[in-house]
Amino acid sequence: MVDEGTADLRLRAVVELAQALATAQTPRASVRAGARRARLAMGGSFAAVSAWERETGRLRVLVNDGDLAPGEEPEPDDESYSVHDFPEIAELLHGTWAGGGEPHAWVETADGSGSSPGGSSWGRAAALRRRGRGSCVVAPIVLHGRAWGELYVARGVGEPGFGREDADFATVLAALIAAGIAQTERLAEVRHLAFTDPLTGLGNRRAVDRRLDEALERHRADGAVVSLVVCDLNGLKRVNDELGHAVGDRLLERFGSLLSLCGAMLPGSLAARLGGDEFCVVAVGQTADEVVAAADELCRRAGELDVGEGVACGVASTGDPIGPVRSARRLFRLADAAQYRAKALRAEHPVVAGREGPEDPVVRLADSPPPRSPAERRTLRGRHL
Repeated sequence: MVDEGTADLRLRAVVELAQALATAQTPRASVRAGARRARLAMGGSFAAVSAWERETGRLRVLVNDGDLAPGEEPEPDDESYSVHDFPEIAELLHGTWAGGGEPHAWVETADGSGSSPGGSSWGRAAALRRRGRGSCVVAPIVLHGRAWGELYVARGVGEPGFGREDADFATVLAALIAAGIAQTERLAEVRHLAFTDPLTGLGNRRAVDRRLDEALERHRADGAVVSLVVCDLNGLKRVNDELGHAVGDRLLERFGSLLSLCGAMLPGSLAARLGGDEFCVVAVGQTADEVVAAADELCRRAGELDVGEGVACGVASTGDPIGPVRSARRLFRLADAAQYRAKALRAEHPVVAGREGPEDPVVRLADSPPPRSPAERRTLRGRHL
């Protein structure tokens, strides 16, 4: 029976955990806050949160908090354990819980007198002894009605062991952590949708604006090369008119896949759909020649598509002689002008701003007064001016 003082402390701990989870912005932040607050709430010397990877049959440790044993890291890159060594989690989640019970926590001790489903776990007891810990509580974390992972809180040798009431309290804490992870997953999904084109899965215009702003800040700070490839997919209107919009959408999706594939030649780049038949790639840190090579590969592959008429690509890079680039607007104007020239020439290769000498026609077009003819306005859109 929990006394009144302990009950007050636990209530306060639950409130503090809920507050910490409410301020977390990512699932990883929820996991960090959950491990730390759960350890403090239960008077543990160590806590960990692990995710159950069903496809590999392993418990992957995401966060360790408190007194770490040799080899343990706060956020390990590759610490995982076979579920075969801890069969009680499968017993609980596929047996007790699936049969209509609740996913309650249980206690394990270094001497093997645990209360896990199906009896004591030799794997947990051995792990406790190996790391100099006396007892632990294991609480399943259930997300969206499925087992997601576990909360693990331990005390050292010589400290009071955990009991049934501690396990019940850990069950409550694990439920709160699950709610926090679910909330941040929803936030992450909303952010993803806000910056993703729904048809192709590429970035959208908002994602491009953000990436370019960040890239140009880096360019101003340390001179990093920033490049922009703007692509106009040729023949989309004819495909839509003659074969239907479903085929046109498949062409957009297929080209989006090619753009992603070629963008992967430029590590850290962003492939995006600006809208309609227009796409782009933002690259930071690669040379202008590396970016042109990726754009050339894209042109080649686009020309081999079963439908459509290839792609017109324009490239603008701070690694080429294009003058100072102080804003995303100018880089867009240059890449747009290069793409316009590629389209006018029916070029099979990308046109690159600044590579035709001091009177480069692309640079002159980009730096000329705002266009007034409808044809030019369509190419150098007001959004870039």
